[in-house]
Amino acid sequence: MKITVYCASSSVVDEIYREATRDLGRLIGERGHTLVFGGTDIGLMGVLARAVREAGGAVVGIIPRRMAEHDIVFRDADELLVTETMAERKALMEEHGDGYIALPGGFGTLEELAEVVTLKQLRYLDGPIALVNTAGFYHHFLAHLEHLYETGFAYSVYRDVYQTVDTPRQALEYVEGYRPSTYPEKWEPPVG
Repeated sequence: MKITVYCASSSVVDEIYREATRDLGRLIGERGHTLVFGGTDIGLMGVLARAVREAGGAVVGIIPRRMAEHDIVFRDADELLVTETMAERKALMEEHGDGYIALPGGFGTLEELAEVVTLKQLRYLDGPIALVNTAGFYHHFLAHLEHLYETGFAYSVYRDVYQTVDTPRQALEYVEGYRPSTYPEKWEPPVG
């Protein structure tokens, strides 16, 4: 499988996040999958890509030219795609992925995660989406999603669009064993 992973470019995060990132990268490589990621050699992105390579996996990096010009490219990628915009980068990451995993991350990770959830809700994507809730990182985000369901801004059936897990192993097992679930069209509210 080609697995798109969203994660932080920050290098100043706690070791627990680096450890989880290394675990996911190692598992992706050991299981013969291809990593699709944001293409940088810094922060958790660099940790992830190096772990995949060390475990024998393939790596596809997708990076905007403006970022590449800062010499933060993961040069050991099997394939490196350089885009003109962030929007093009996201689109290619979505197109190249059979499944999507969000590790802890900042604004970019949240944007990418929100986009794939929205695209799946609207049936533009059909692949699995897993959030790795390392050390409770996504608790506040998940609470906000519950608020959306409670206040009617999103239908609760859309909880099936993504899966929240505690470990990288659980995320990969979910992605590998995924069976699409059915949920109503966004424009056809659920009954009951």
